[in-house]
Amino acid sequence: MDRRAPVFHTLGCRLNAYETEAMRELSAAAGVEDTVVVNTCAVTAEAVRKARQEIRKLRRAHPDAKLVVTGCAAQTEPETFRAMAEVDLVIGNTEKMQPATWTGLAADFVGETEKVRVDDIMSVTETAGHLIDGFGTRSRAYVQIQNGCDHRCTFCIIPYGRGNSRSVPAGVVVDQIRRLVDRGYEEIVLTGVDLTSWGADLPGAPRLGDLVMRILRLVGDLPRLRISSIDSIEVDENLMQAIATEPRLMPHLHLSLQHGDDLILKRMKRRHLRDDAIRFCEEARALRPEMTFGADIIAGFPTETEAQFENSLRLVDDCRLTWLHVFPYSPRPGTPAARMPQVDGRAIRERAARLRALGERAVAAHLGAQVGRTHAVLMESPRLGRTEQFAEVSFPQDMPEGRIVSATIEGHDGRRLVA
Repeated sequence: MDRRAPVFHTLGCRLNAYETEAMRELSAAAGVEDTVVVNTCAVTAEAVRKARQEIRKLRRAHPDAKLVVTGCAAQTEPETFRAMAEVDLVIGNTEKMQPATWTGLAADFVGETEKVRVDDIMSVTETAGHLIDGFGTRSRAYVQIQNGCDHRCTFCIIPYGRGNSRSVPAGVVVDQIRRLVDRGYEEIVLTGVDLTSWGADLPGAPRLGDLVMRILRLVGDLPRLRISSIDSIEVDENLMQAIATEPRLMPHLHLSLQHGDDLILKRMKRRHLRDDAIRFCEEARALRPEMTFGADIIAGFPTETEAQFENSLRLVDDCRLTWLHVFPYSPRPGTPAARMPQVDGRAIRERAARLRALGERAVAAHLGAQVGRTHAVLMESPRLGRTEQFAEVSFPQDMPEGRIVSATIEGHDGRRLVA
């Protein structure tokens, strides 16, 4: 490693990874040197613990570098990182996207300045305008269309790390996607904290489906458009229309479901019930039979009984979910759920393991159903690509990286397809 080049370490979501690329560009433009930057996640207590662990490890690896901590954990728990001897500076989620932050670091870094630079995220009314032309693989790029969240789920600390929901105007999004397609990207992924809230703060209050239809209409040479995680109860008519009529919109949706029991969903302060989730999956699959679903599910939420947990297990079958992201519940200080009666830690771990095992069986069943079929596969590396439904495909010989190829599936190994 060039000692003078900043080192970046990212924890957490795709949006964090996107913003790390923005910081990389901002720091390079400012001439920042000899610096380690840790972009943290706050989604669970375990995520914060891992951040502290990574900071200590990176300090040992780079004893003479200046160490900066940012991201959601830095925003929500700045004093936690101020107290760490390994840390030189803590900056918030707004500050990390401001060019002035990085020019200041290049000029005098910390010196006699304040160790914590974290402002009130709730006062932010605009999404950072720094655009990344090409973050992702050589084949897939991510475009941030939204940040923050107006909802207050009882388990979630993220609104306090990201602020209220704010949207990138449609014209800005379309222009960036055009540039990315002109540079050869075959797939664009729309990303944000709460995608289905996109547009509520813009003139005329457009919806996510309006943006999707506009992108597909105005960027005619975009081969693939993919949506990251959405809240199914907020899906609008135009998004359903796009699912039904636009083959360039990929038949894969990741749903923020969180649980399969109505009482637990109410205690989570979610906006949907179990039947809403099932109905959405049925309707989307009726419009697009090849549609596959992923979902976030929390195991061991406070007060969860065994019977309520089993409703989450049944939801996997009832919604025919394929790709599960399982989160063992951990209390976040400052959230209402942290004050509710907690489930025993051993039960939480055991339930999470059962959910993951069910998820593995669901993936294997999906992969088995693809054997003998022909798929359009976007190559992410010479021998690894993904189908439109987001299943990985391995190839026995090199294929053109960054291109979409037709492949007949010959088998699978339980985790990915084999062409």
